Amino acid sequence: MYDVIVIGGGPGGYAGAIRASQLGAKAVLVECAEMGGTCVLRGCIPSKIWLRAANLLDQSRKAGDFGLNLTVNAVDFSAILARKQGVSNDIRMGMEALLQNNGVDVIRGKAVFKSGTKIEVDGKPVEGKNIIIATGSMLDFPDTPGLREAAFTTDQLLDMTSVPASILITDATYLGVEMAYLLCVLGSKVTLAVPESRILPSEDQDTSQRIAQSLRDRGVEIIARHTLESVSKAGAGFSGKLTAGGKERIVEVEKVLVSGRKPNTDGLGLEAAGVKCNADGSIQVNERVRTSVPTVYAAGDVTGGAMLSHAASAMAICAAENCMGKNSKFPAHLVSRAMWTSPEMGSVGLSEEEAEKKGYEVETGGFPYSINGYAMLRGEVDGAVKVVSNAKTGEILGVHIVGANASELVGEAVLAMQLECTVSELAKGFRVHPAFCETVVDAARDAAGWALYLPKR
Repeated sequence: MYDVIVIGGGPGGYAGAIRASQLGAKAVLVECAEMGGTCVLRGCIPSKIWLRAANLLDQSRKAGDFGLNLTVNAVDFSAILARKQGVSNDIRMGMEALLQNNGVDVIRGKAVFKSGTKIEVDGKPVEGKNIIIATGSMLDFPDTPGLREAAFTTDQLLDMTSVPASILITDATYLGVEMAYLLCVLGSKVTLAVPESRILPSEDQDTSQRIAQSLRDRGVEIIARHTLESVSKAGAGFSGKLTAGGKERIVEVEKVLVSGRKPNTDGLGLEAAGVKCNADGSIQVNERVRTSVPTVYAAGDVTGGAMLSHAASAMAICAAENCMGKNSKFPAHLVSRAMWTSPEMGSVGLSEEEAEKKGYEVETGGFPYSINGYAMLRGEVDGAVKVVSNAKTGEILGVHIVGANASELVGEAVLAMQLECTVSELAKGFRVHPAFCETVVDAARDAAGWALYLPKR
């Protein structure tokens, strides 16, 4: 009898199993494939290696501004793939070693629920006092007519040895936008057609506009309010039929990107345990990440939402602690989002639009990269920091960053919100100079009404 059974060996399951063991649990992790999950094998790590290559290529084209005459003769796709595989393997082996170091048993095989405390792994029974589901997500292939023949999946992209000459992307979220940037920099003609009124519809409107403009400046065509209805063969490529308000538009491309994800619950036998799911197949959880069954918890992509690996890890830690008698809550409002385009994006909390819809009296402050000394000297002046706050209390409701190092800078905002820092308190801080992090404090000063380096309002 185990104290905790963890199903899934991605970032969530791995963190949950180790945390349970740290708290004295006899823990077991069940994984039907390689350790690492989507993040390590087919997501975060591989995609950021490709994006790093694209970013270096992008930077090399601006080297002349710093007196460097550089010439990139070619992109060595085999070298990128070798690095991708090497880094993923190193992380996977490190995960396996740490599980062993923490005394976590590992069982290879497919888990199927028999009750709220029992599973079978390839037909063999395993019993535990509590179970954490961390099975992640899988590629969500739309049933759009003709799409399968034209499809270029994210899995294929991460193993590509050349880029499509042209590609249609219909994903308005982080995944689609990152891939639009990557493929564009590597030489594809990219069309980004989205059903929403803008890309990144869940982000602050200013963020969406800045990222959209950066993509347009690189040659990406963005078509809003259009839905892909069908794909058909057209010469050496394909024609994508887009519709908007009854009108049609045809886009001819070599490939169509398929990047959507859906919760991986197929074949788990959740009904046998009585675990309830949402309409999209994601598992319902409460603030303690407990499912409808008291002994079963769920963490990460399998619960739906933004599907971010750091959220999966945090949720699984919360689950493990609750399995071991603690009373932990998952702080969903502190889940940061990031995007490794150029410029980068980093955000946490509510957008200005969301805050207003929730009834807050909103105060915002902003600071552009264009007058930050470090951004200026580095030639990375695109972007800005925006702070959204409660005008009555000074509570920081959200921070939205577009610019160099945004994925790192957003950590300052997360910490400030975690410690319930007010705008006035953040504004009183100071940072090393010159540095990008000064922009966060400067934006807070603007929200507090005493910006030093901006014209008077």
